[in-house]
Amino acid sequence: MLSVGRAVKSGILQLPVRLSGLGSPSGVQMFSGLGSPSGVQMFSGLGSPSGVQMFSGLGRLSGGAGAAGWYSSLSDSAPVHLCEHYLVSVQQVSGLPWWLSIIVATLSVRTLITLPLATYQMVIIGKVEALQAEISELAKRLRYEVSIRAKERGWTEKQSRFQFKKNLRRIVSQLYIRDNCHPFKASLLIWVQLPLWISVSLALRNLSLDQSVLQPEMASGGALWFPDLTSPDATWILPLCLGLTNLLIVEVFSLQRVSPSRFQRIMTNSVRAVSVLMIPIAATVPSSMALYWLTSSLVGFGHNLILRSPAILKILKLQTVKSESPYRDIVSAFISKYFK
Repeated sequence: MLSVGRAVKSGILQLPVRLSGLGSPSGVQMFSGLGSPSGVQMFSGLGSPSGVQMFSGLGRLSGGAGAAGWYSSLSDSAPVHLCEHYLVSVQQVSGLPWWLSIIVATLSVRTLITLPLATYQMVIIGKVEALQAEISELAKRLRYEVSIRAKERGWTEKQSRFQFKKNLRRIVSQLYIRDNCHPFKASLLIWVQLPLWISVSLALRNLSLDQSVLQPEMASGGALWFPDLTSPDATWILPLCLGLTNLLIVEVFSLQRVSPSRFQRIMTNSVRAVSVLMIPIAATVPSSMALYWLTSSLVGFGHNLILRSPAILKILKLQTVKSESPYRDIVSAFISKYFK
């Protein structure tokens, strides 16, 4: 049997084969195209949610009209109250107006929590990409051994293909274990981001309700064209900026795919559609939520650009540097695609 990571000196075909249950050969190349989602943040160690329920008063509304059901339960959940506690603590400790406090809270959490998770995601993806050459070479050797064994045992084409796929899954699984880089680990960021994005959004909505003791402060805590954080942005400036920012993020990082697969094109178009759909949604929610969404997208975009710096990639020991001037390449590709 082949010892993964050493020179191929012995056969790599094993019969009978033990299923590893990890992946398929058709998905091997797909892992290298994993992107880094721009998004939201995670809170940890933000203190006990005890006493936080007083900020929103959602518990008193649970029996009212329109507040029953899963949405009421989610809005009154411990993670949402934890986020309320965090937002209120940042504002009270800093003494900043609410609009600036929301920006500072978003920036600090994304930098302290989300950025490390995004960095870990890049490390996993880099290791998976580095394995592609080795996987390709082992697949060639395995295909040869399967063809030899097929002649000896009189396998049909279907049987040969079955044995090839099973053995390749085993080999790929061993490589992932060896380098500690199973692609599922790269999805950790989104599994943390999405629930927390929802929790923070609902926390801001709770704080903006009439039943919240902080509602008067939120109502006068805005700035410029959105002085009232508890009401929607009537000018649509925040929603439009949010939609344009998300579209810019999608377009910039889609330029880095030289020949995207059909699945990647479908996903890109889906994200474009969601970005456009977020504009009218952001125009109907309190300005505090729209401000948070916009700030989160901008900070996430900045972090993704930082993580593509050759200096950062060198620190992380990632051998995926394709250009010494990635930012100039992005700008050039963007201008070439949309302004020429």
